[in-house]
Amino acid sequence: MSNFDKSFEATRLAMLAKQYPEIVKANGEVIFCAEDNDDRLSGTRWKVENNIFEQAKESGFKVHLIELLDNLIEYRGKCAELPKKEGVVRFSNGKMNIDWLPDGSTELSSSAEE
Repeated sequence: MSNFDKSFEATRLAMLAKQYPEIVKANGEVIFCAEDNDDRLSGTRWKVENNIFEQAKESGFKVHLIELLDNLIEYRGKCAELPKKEGVVRFSNGKMNIDWLPDGSTELSSSAEE
C-alpha cells in the first residue's frame, strides 16, 4: 500500500471525538511513541485536566484512543508515510488533532533517553 489518505487520521479522530464529547471538551494531550523496529504503539503519557483521566478510563475512551493510535502508526508504516513513530494528540473544546513529530522528539522515545 502506498496511497496515503491525508484525511484518514482527521476523520478517525473526529469520529472518536463524536463518541466521547464529554471527554474531549476538557483540555488534554496524549504523547505517544512506537516501537523502534515495529509499527506498533509502545507507550503513551497523558497530560489532562481535573479527573478526565479517570473518566477516560471508565468510559472506554482511553482504550479506543490507544487502539486508534496503534492503527494510525500501522497505517503510516504500510504507506511509508513519515514521521510515523512519535507524536501528540491534543483535545479540547470538543475537537481532537494529531501532530506527528520526528523520531526522538518525545520524552517516551528511546532516542531521547540517550
